[in-house]
Amino acid sequence: MADNNDRTPTAFRLPDPALVSRTMADVAERGQRIVADFLKRQAGSTADPDPLNIGNAFLEMTTRLMANPARLVQAQLGFWHDYLTLWQNTARRMMGEDPTPVIAEDQKDRRFKDDAWREHEVFDFIRQSYLLSARYFRHVVEGTEGLEPKTAQKVDFYTRQFVDAMSPTNFLMTNPEVLRRTAETGGENLLRGLSNLLGDLERGRGQLKIRMTDDTKFKVGENIAVTPGKVVFQNDLMQLIQYAPTTEKVLKRPLLIIPPWINKFYILDLRPKNSFIRWAVEQGHTVFVVSWVNPDSKLAEKGFEDYMREGPYAALDAIEAATGEKGANVIGYCLGGTLLASTLAHMAAKKDTRVKSATFFTTMVDFEEAGELGVFIDEEQLAALEEKMQKRGFLEGQEMATTFNMLRANDLIWSFVVNNYLMGQEPFPFDLLYWNDDSTRMPAKMHSFYLRRMYQQNDLVKPGAIELDGVKLDLRKIKVPAYILSTREDHIAPWISTYRATQIYKGPVRFVLAASGHIAGVANPPDAGKYSHWINDEQPPEAEAWFKGATELAGSWWPDWHRWVSGLDKAMVPARIPGEGRLPAIEDAPGSYVKVMATD
Repeated sequence: MADNNDRTPTAFRLPDPALVSRTMADVAERGQRIVADFLKRQAGSTADPDPLNIGNAFLEMTTRLMANPARLVQAQLGFWHDYLTLWQNTARRMMGEDPTPVIAEDQKDRRFKDDAWREHEVFDFIRQSYLLSARYFRHVVEGTEGLEPKTAQKVDFYTRQFVDAMSPTNFLMTNPEVLRRTAETGGENLLRGLSNLLGDLERGRGQLKIRMTDDTKFKVGENIAVTPGKVVFQNDLMQLIQYAPTTEKVLKRPLLIIPPWINKFYILDLRPKNSFIRWAVEQGHTVFVVSWVNPDSKLAEKGFEDYMREGPYAALDAIEAATGEKGANVIGYCLGGTLLASTLAHMAAKKDTRVKSATFFTTMVDFEEAGELGVFIDEEQLAALEEKMQKRGFLEGQEMATTFNMLRANDLIWSFVVNNYLMGQEPFPFDLLYWNDDSTRMPAKMHSFYLRRMYQQNDLVKPGAIELDGVKLDLRKIKVPAYILSTREDHIAPWISTYRATQIYKGPVRFVLAASGHIAGVANPPDAGKYSHWINDEQPPEAEAWFKGATELAGSWWPDWHRWVSGLDKAMVPARIPGEGRLPAIEDAPGSYVKVMATD
């Protein structure tokens, strides 16, 4: 194959018969094992054939479309006009002309980065044809009138999933990079890709679990999550880690970090150069971090209030024992921030003032506009999920990970399909993707409560609607100074939604918006020189108004947070050594809880 007339033709290499034979024998043997194991586990299953309730949503959309056929015809005419222009342009290109493209991909779309997509007439036609079809499908769906908002959101989401799946980059015969690699290797890339596919099916025990990184290159406690410290307390739900100081003096007020239990805490301690935990220690904080357990069926009945009692409350008691300090600055990340807000409302009712400041990383407390995760929250899906959790006592970590990956399917699903299965390449070792794949389970009782009472019913912002441990919660009673950090491209906790907390809390609030997304925008060390952030000392009712008045500053938001939190109490004391207070060291950081994998 030649990429175009000006390029040197790609060298063809004949397949190696011995390699093909060995691979096919391996495929037959492994495939038989995988299918037998999958069928054994599916025996007697009464699973709903449409657990995501997609069929009803698309049926309603079709009914609405047929009620206004003129709009559909108009969209089709526009599509065919553009398609005819594309045919004409392709013919002109073949005759040596250089017509303006009918359509171009988004500049952030990395699927078509190979030059052949533009330089070769056939692949240029395939690329533009796909982009026109994708735009047509999206416009038809977006233009459907009369759909209930939740239904419209679901149809739009799954239409985009379908459009992304149909990209020509995902198929052998329409991807110039894959064709070139196939010619160069005599098809060995496809044989390796088939072996990679079988390996992923084996990992998922019959279900596809795409390997995103070379997980043999990482080990928790050895080359990630290596900030020195000790576990000084533990209970059924968490271990509390106290990190070793690196300064002679430390801030008198200790710092507690509550990560989400949907993922593991070491996203804040991946490597020394991007570890928020290590950086906070270097700024003079006595840092304590909650490391949540990876629950199994024995913890099925642990509820949200158990996470509150055995998480923040237990941690504050332990910190007082370890340091002698009753007060602490507390950070909550994502779901950990939702738990922190719930705990603060509970403490306000109890007149408990131990939390002196609250920092929220990408945290929602008002779930009215919960972003695309709302697609998965309706009665049919929740009932199916609860039935599944009831049988096991927990939600499988991989199921939650798949949901998050679907929010960025091109980056977190299809790019690996192309790389691993079509190009036949091994995944690149990447610490962030290793963490992303190190999924955690969810106790059935807690997860059902969280999804129903917060995502589905949005009860947390309704005064008195949620009761935890005998106390009706009212977030408006929270008066501690609050620092709210959100990220502009967050698909999990949209910043427009997280901003609403500024209108709920009654204490002084600082809202900061970082560039990038839910993870990269948070784990953004100052030395990296990446990603700007926006500040605005005013908090108007609407998020858009806040952004219009905001000032963009280069680099990380971390120094801004440190100035804010240390400015609340600048008192210093001699550095505290983990295990030398009233709490003896149990084991070295990062502890044993974080090393339990969802597959164990």
